[in-house]
Amino acid sequence: MQTRVALLDGSQFTCIVEKRSRGLQLFEKVCDHLNLLERDYFSLSFRDADSNKNWLDPAKEIKKQVRGVPWNFSFNVKFYPPNPAQLSEDITRYFLCLQLRQDIVSGRLPCSFATHAVLGSYTVQSELGDYDSDECAPDYVSELCFAPNQTKEMEAKIVDLGMSPAEAEMHFLENVKKLSMYGVDLHHAKDSEGVAIMLGVCNSGLLVYRDRLRINRFSWPKILKISYKRNNFYIKIRPGEFDQFESIIGFKLLNHRAAKRLWKVCVEHHSFFRLLSPEEPPKKFLSLGSKFRYSGRTQIQSRRASAQISRPAPNFPRCISKRNMLSRSLDGGTNHTIEEVLLLLVEEEQKEERKEEQKEEERKATEVSPESPPSPQKHDTKAGHRTGNPLSRPPQETLGSPEDIVQTSISALRRSFLEGEQGGGGMTEWDKRLASSPLRRADDAPMIEPLEPEEVKPIRVFFDLRPGSDPFQLDVNCKHSDPAHFLVLLCTATGSLTVG
Repeated sequence: MQTRVALLDGSQFTCIVEKRSRGLQLFEKVCDHLNLLERDYFSLSFRDADSNKNWLDPAKEIKKQVRGVPWNFSFNVKFYPPNPAQLSEDITRYFLCLQLRQDIVSGRLPCSFATHAVLGSYTVQSELGDYDSDECAPDYVSELCFAPNQTKEMEAKIVDLGMSPAEAEMHFLENVKKLSMYGVDLHHAKDSEGVAIMLGVCNSGLLVYRDRLRINRFSWPKILKISYKRNNFYIKIRPGEFDQFESIIGFKLLNHRAAKRLWKVCVEHHSFFRLLSPEEPPKKFLSLGSKFRYSGRTQIQSRRASAQISRPAPNFPRCISKRNMLSRSLDGGTNHTIEEVLLLLVEEEQKEERKEEQKEEERKATEVSPESPPSPQKHDTKAGHRTGNPLSRPPQETLGSPEDIVQTSISALRRSFLEGEQGGGGMTEWDKRLASSPLRRADDAPMIEPLEPEEVKPIRVFFDLRPGSDPFQLDVNCKHSDPAHFLVLLCTATGSLTVG
């Protein structure tokens, strides 16, 4: 089975896996391709049929998790380390930086203006190195992306720091880990009163947000039990100093799958950051509750394994955070629906019409304006071309720019391709595309009326003018049965000038 994985640097990794392969086999192939040893903080994610993000379970078969959608995955950070300085290798910190840059640019990790400027300066230092006036253009910072709403003022604050890329990435992580939303996995929910809130899962516990403000925090030592039933999510809180009994707090999520997804994320985060070793799933045949348990290594086990890494520091290329690399889909391109494609075509046609109208107005302006004395024209003896005022030339000799010519030719080719001669089955290429669209049925009315006039068939109409007179017939060639049209023909045939 062909599988595609979108990496953090924007590239694609394609491999072949068996249909009965487990998630761990695909994850190990991706980590081997990236030369990554500290892989416990990362995982593979995919989108289900409802576009919800799900983490690939390494212990289960892939075909049992990915159903109804292509096998397209994304390599992401799953567990954000509280102290990135404790990571052993620079390549691990580099991938963590790439994930955090995506979080900042997408708005998942909000920052202030000053923090954006500081983090952007570290990004420039990591990717481009020291500033060189001979190699870098004046607006070289504008080519990189650091924030959702990047401004010139922010770019002016990003200055050279004079350090190695590894040091710049370390300073980047040291500043990012202090942000309040660092490593928080948000989920939409409602409280007991039906107010919309956000539940965030992180290394320290469960956070509750309302209107982008944190209103409550439940640390892992304070939580005794987490559970879900239907679309309800429950946490059992340890009694405080002045409390006698345990309390249970419930939240309502969108559906049963969302509640289960949140419960699994909480189980995995609690096991990774709080336990010495993962719990084993229950082996009893008639055990109550879910058998799901976190199957990977915990943070303590991962640190012990990282301390035993003895290989030399691997060399790896650092990518450039270009602005045009931000909107990527899992298959390496931009996802457009049928409506978006049609809208793009309409916008292109409108642009072409506006260009033609501007050219027509310029042509009329040159014709209406009084004749000006011809400007002197200079001869270029080297190139053999004539230079002068282009408005003094006749309109027939004025040619469009190369971009207009290319745009016009592309538009003509597209129109001739879509409205070309009918192929097999009497359908044009446009009809074939509309017929194959999942949003359109074959028996629907045409979206565009045909340009060819329909064949007009004669209709024979019998008129009975008054009682006692003989009826007469009249052949009418009309496309639609318009009553006014019949009355006009009747008056013409009988010589009457009034219509009652």
